[in-house]
Amino acid sequence: MSGTASSPDISYAAADGVCRIVINRPEVHNAFREQTIHELIEAFDRADANSEVRVIVLSGAGQQAFSTGGEVDMEGEFTPDEGRRMARLLMRLAEAMRGTGKPTIAKISGWCVGGGNELNLFCDFSIAAESARFAHTDARLGNSPIWFGTQLMNRLVGEKLAKEIIMLGETYTATEAARIGWINRAVPDDELDAVVQSWCERLLSHSPQSMRLTKTSINADNDAVLASVRQGFEALTYIYGTAEFHEGTRAFLEKRRPRFRPEG
Repeated sequence: MSGTASSPDISYAAADGVCRIVINRPEVHNAFREQTIHELIEAFDRADANSEVRVIVLSGAGQQAFSTGGEVDMEGEFTPDEGRRMARLLMRLAEAMRGTGKPTIAKISGWCVGGGNELNLFCDFSIAAESARFAHTDARLGNSPIWFGTQLMNRLVGEKLAKEIIMLGETYTATEAARIGWINRAVPDDELDAVVQSWCERLLSHSPQSMRLTKTSINADNDAVLASVRQGFEALTYIYGTAEFHEGTRAFLEKRRPRFRPEG
């Protein structure tokens, strides 16, 4: 059955075979907090369970950002125990997105950064407005994108480029991202809606069981990185509370360059 629902962080609408899930926090560039993660899990599970939904489109509200990842002030308060609890929640979201047998499309406007890019990586297809911008700024925060970012980026663009993207933290245009295989297409801003709709219609015209079997088979190889993600999260919990981590998050919130000093 079709339906529409709204909540503080997420909007959900299903009609004509397509479910559109929108991160509805434009005032913070669609950064996600714990509530957002819970609602995303619920939304993807709901779409997966609806037999009339055959394609899922994820986007961010407004034109400024698809998502800039987790709220830095939230992450800055993490302790190791809190980090482990959040890691389990993030793993549930990754499974809800990657585990659905229905094709998923990331529709990207504005900034796609850090954890926002990891949401993008979980989708089967990525179509971006030419004005969109992509980056991983984790190194400036004393952090690392181990929520499939370090595991999947190199599979898309190659090891050298993945290290450049994540370790240097530079910004890439949508056209550059498409050229290196980070996303599928970069299209003129005023054509984004039409192109995404066209891809939805093409996917809807194909066999649902074929889509599910093909997606599951292609994903099987990349699913082998799950152990690395779990190990990465466990390692990451030990940085919470370190001087470098707090300097990185404070510098971001204070809008200044971090002053990292080796510990010990």
